[in-house]
Amino acid sequence: MKKKISILGSTGSIGRQALEVIEKLEDKFEIIALAAGNNIELLNEQIRRFKPRYAFASDINLIEGAQPASLDEICSNKENDIILVAVSGRIGLKPTITAINNGIDIALANKETLVMAGDIVMPLAKEKGVKIVPVDSEHCAIHQCIKNIADVDKLIITASGGPFLRKSVEDMKNATVEQALAHPRWNMGKKITVDSATLMNKGLEVIEAHHLFDMNYDNIEVVVHPQSIVHSAIEYKDGSVIAQLGLPSMHIPIQYAITYPERFEGIKSKSFSFAEAARLDFEKPDWNKFKALNLAYEAGKTGGSSTVCLNAANEEAVFEFLAGKIKLFDIISAVEKMMETHDVVKNPSLDEIFAIDNEIRIKTKEYLSRKE
Repeated sequence: MKKKISILGSTGSIGRQALEVIEKLEDKFEIIALAAGNNIELLNEQIRRFKPRYAFASDINLIEGAQPASLDEICSNKENDIILVAVSGRIGLKPTITAINNGIDIALANKETLVMAGDIVMPLAKEKGVKIVPVDSEHCAIHQCIKNIADVDKLIITASGGPFLRKSVEDMKNATVEQALAHPRWNMGKKITVDSATLMNKGLEVIEAHHLFDMNYDNIEVVVHPQSIVHSAIEYKDGSVIAQLGLPSMHIPIQYAITYPERFEGIKSKSFSFAEAARLDFEKPDWNKFKALNLAYEAGKTGGSSTVCLNAANEEAVFEFLAGKIKLFDIISAVEKMMETHDVVKNPSLDEIFAIDNEIRIKTKEYLSRKE
């Protein structure tokens, strides 16, 4: 039988690549719904090609060829076997919780869901018997390596180092938007690419890994690996290390997440060759240059609403940077300032999480407006 799937964020980078995977495996999937934001033209093209029954967009009146439905309606539809959450930002949290409450498995490509509310989402998924399979290449790699999490002593998350790995602090201070978006390995959306330039993305992934695999922060290590061949690794109690390798293509982790626990030939850039890879380099991150990583660990260890604060401040600051209003390092100073002045709520409810998120975004904009 075909696996029934809905894709939230179908016009984004992950959503588009997911549809390429599904096109290759068309006999194994039936698309129930597609959801997008403002890119209505591309959404309607996807509707014509994949013929979902339902669709969501920022303006539902412009949807052609599918029945308009809200994100809540899509995620409440128990026809779905799995929902790919590939939207960017806080908008992914509520639909994910709706899907979990309806017993629908999740392929998760939305960082904010666990960064903002991992302490709510993961226990709820366990209670409802819902599988959350990570789409991020790093977490997908760890997921593939683990047999029994009780035997794992350490998670090792790799980072390419981004466009400023070999640049000085001064270079980063004066970096343009174009330079920050020039990622050497991955083709991603603008927000996550800037996060890769500051290494905030790796910090957010540490927080995600903590929730996904119930691992203490002191047992999650970040290692810079410029070739992006080793996507992450785990170390077992006995010192054995198992890593997942592959070419830097998001098609592979996306396919694994939506077909799990099965594997199919699908899309491959090409067969991996150790000889062609030639060398694999690893080094410690420069904690002084990439302070975002420190801030993420600090927020994670503090817990509660601290990660909500980190995420909201970073996201708003990144938007300001992309708009050309601030410098790259102003992103870090904004996050640092918001975390210093934030009164942490230890066990925030979902309503409190969204209220804190809104509050921090307003304060971040006000803080950065004084720097312009």
